[in-house]
Amino acid sequence: MRNQLTRIILILAAVVLSIVFLWPTYQDYNYRRQLNALHGQDSVAFLEQHQDDILNAKLKRIKLGLDLQGGMRVVLEVNILQFLDDFAKNKDDNFNAIIKEVRAETSTGDASVIPLFVKKFQERGIRLSRYYGSIRDDDAKIATMLQDEADKAVDRAVEIVRNRVDQYHVSEPNIQKQGGRRIIVELPGVKDENEVRQLLQGTAKLEFRLLKDPQITYRVMETIDKYLTGNLEPDTGAVKREQKKEEVQKPKDALSELTGGAAPEATDTTSEAKVQREHPFFFYVRPDQHGSGDGYVDAKDKDRVERLLARPEVQKLLPPDFAFVWSAKAQQFGDGIKRYILYAVRAVPELTGGVVVNAQASIDPEDNRPIVNMEMNNEGSREWARITGANINKRIAIMLDNAVYSAPVVQTKITGGRSRITGSDTPNEARLLEIVLKAGALPAPVSIIEQRSVGPSLGEDSIRSGLSSTLLAFIMTVLFMVVYYNSAGAVADFALLFNILFILGVMAGFQATLTLPGIAGIVLTIGMAVDANVLINERIREEMEGGKTLRAAIDAGYSKAFAAIFDSNITTFLTGVVLYQFGTGPVQGFALTLMIGIVASMFSAIVITHVIFNLMTEKGLNPNFG
Repeated sequence: MRNQLTRIILILAAVVLSIVFLWPTYQDYNYRRQLNALHGQDSVAFLEQHQDDILNAKLKRIKLGLDLQGGMRVVLEVNILQFLDDFAKNKDDNFNAIIKEVRAETSTGDASVIPLFVKKFQERGIRLSRYYGSIRDDDAKIATMLQDEADKAVDRAVEIVRNRVDQYHVSEPNIQKQGGRRIIVELPGVKDENEVRQLLQGTAKLEFRLLKDPQITYRVMETIDKYLTGNLEPDTGAVKREQKKEEVQKPKDALSELTGGAAPEATDTTSEAKVQREHPFFFYVRPDQHGSGDGYVDAKDKDRVERLLARPEVQKLLPPDFAFVWSAKAQQFGDGIKRYILYAVRAVPELTGGVVVNAQASIDPEDNRPIVNMEMNNEGSREWARITGANINKRIAIMLDNAVYSAPVVQTKITGGRSRITGSDTPNEARLLEIVLKAGALPAPVSIIEQRSVGPSLGEDSIRSGLSSTLLAFIMTVLFMVVYYNSAGAVADFALLFNILFILGVMAGFQATLTLPGIAGIVLTIGMAVDANVLINERIREEMEGGKTLRAAIDAGYSKAFAAIFDSNITTFLTGVVLYQFGTGPVQGFALTLMIGIVASMFSAIVITHVIFNLMTEKGLNPNFG
């Protein structure tokens, strides 16, 4: 009985967890249904009122793939050959001929370029050092160097694409490398093909901008906060006469109450409500208490602050040559909350990325901290010396496509065009900064080789077809099991409901993406789930024919059928692992639901049905196995 109780507790825990994981999906569906029923100002008010809950449900729901939601799928190819052509220190007829041959042989597939490129030189007996590296470098060393640079070029392209898509505010985009030089970009909900082409193929915009003085930044933030509370005239920016002088210090005092004079922390509801009412800007944008002038914004509030700053009347409050920009990525703080940094910079850049000729991430031998060494051309060197000399102890933002990746402090006047940028916490951060800096230098051209649009109506048809096929498969399976195995088949069908619940619960728990092939995987696991029960039921029949009692036959049937069930499922599971590891897009979606379904089906077929049979026999309800 104790073993039976343990199994029941395990089943109940799995059911409860699945429902908990699926609850945000239901909430998201309910919120979208309510929003669709509202119009105009009512929908805006509803969105503002429930924005946090809507965002939380959206992040934790089962995501729909491009084929179900509609949108665009774009395949980009980084022109590695053009990169190799630009990277060569000299060229001749042999070099041009090899480039032409490799281009012809790699134009129809995703074959690796560098090995073929190196092989062509070796076949002609030509040393690579004639065109790359030093004269003393052998072919193996140069080949490794070229492969590393090519990989960095692709990584650079991926980072640029990801940054642009993030700023484009696409819901749940999927960006991943495919092979050695292709990038798959899936943009659910996007329809404008021309806009997507411009977004993905445009030249990366690298800029260096000086940050505004922290005191000026704080005064601007304070002005915006006062305007939003109605204490400023919208056209003149003048403080209303009835405002008391001591109220000027309220934002800082309120922030100290929230943050304790340090980094942002959680507070009680009453305090938050008071600050939100009295200081609507500082409630969401919390200035750094150490005086840097930066503002911290919770990731969930970024869209709200963007809408606030985009208001025309708020834009009028900004001084000339003043702009707010965001950090490229949210950072994890000590309280576990991810926050974006809001920087105040000059609207006009001091320098653009065209002057950067090289950047390299490394480790400082003195303190073992990650650093990035940057090198500029002659024109950039002169300008950089002037800029850094005039702005010692000030910060300069390094921006790619209008997002800040780093804001280092100028420690001394930099001459010769060589700079060392410190402040990266990890080697990965330094590597990312290297990629950003090199985005404006020797960029490998990126072209769109495939573009496919999926309309929302087609996505709805796919969902409808997928649900219909799943329901039909479920009904046919249920009927077969009931007709062939009587009450024992009904028990297997009942466990099948749990199997589907567990599959969807696991997918929701991991925020997996459900695709049309994924639905096919669910349909397949429905059949596989009862397949295990077929083996068990047949084995129980044999044990009963051998003269065993019903309870003994049930226990023996499960025990002796387990090996065959486990063997067949583990081989299918390993196949799913291979498909997921080496497949892309739809294949991965199918493999994911297949693997989850196999684990769920074994649990439902072996544990749940066994518990039900044991409970039935204990109460004298003997199941009929046909």
